[in-house]
Amino acid sequence: MSASAETASPDEDYRRAAVDLLGAIAYGELSAFERLVEDAKMAPGIDDKIAIGAMATAEFGHLQKLVDRLAELGADPVEAMQVFRPSFDSFHEHTAPSDYYEGLIKAYVGDGLAADFYREIAAYLDAETREVIISSLEDTGQTAFIVERVRAGIAEDHRLGGRLALWGRRLMGEALTQAQRVAGDRESLTALLAGGVDRPGLDLAALGRMFTRLTELHTDRMARLGLEA
Repeated sequence: MSASAETASPDEDYRRAAVDLLGAIAYGELSAFERLVEDAKMAPGIDDKIAIGAMATAEFGHLQKLVDRLAELGADPVEAMQVFRPSFDSFHEHTAPSDYYEGLIKAYVGDGLAADFYREIAAYLDAETREVIISSLEDTGQTAFIVERVRAGIAEDHRLGGRLALWGRRLMGEALTQAQRVAGDRESLTALLAGGVDRPGLDLAALGRMFTRLTELHTDRMARLGLEA
């Protein structure tokens, strides 16, 4: 093997990892857009439908940044997203909300946990790709509406709080399993997290600290909703 091929291989491994992570996040954004459109149909009033529609629009806007970055890396955005479709679709089938409030919790807690996880992994990417990912995961402010609606619903019916707390705990477990599946099913992402000679990675202690941070952020979100994690 030539010296040039030896030096090119790590670069290509890294590119595949970046493409896989962008593809996973992009399909996640597309799924979030589709779910929010469906959630809007369950909304009790026009004002809620408008708020949920604004959230869906924001998700779709984030998607375009990811698609553009995939193209810049020489990847087919559709192919990059397609490989994650089965696992994401399966996750959403297992966590389909039964009513409007469960849909709100899923949008706030489930998507929030996924965003936290992707931010953690993005720390191991180049600055430009990292910036695209971080900006695509930003809260555009609409989630304050969810906190307001859930708290108001609990104030009207205290039994709702217990049910939603259980739902939030279930989403936490399912979302962590999904995050581990996304990282574990793709060798490129596993290698990215493991690091290499010229790149830092996650050892078992660092991995444990990462999941501790994810759990703490989840607890904070639940508290803002007035729910116990």
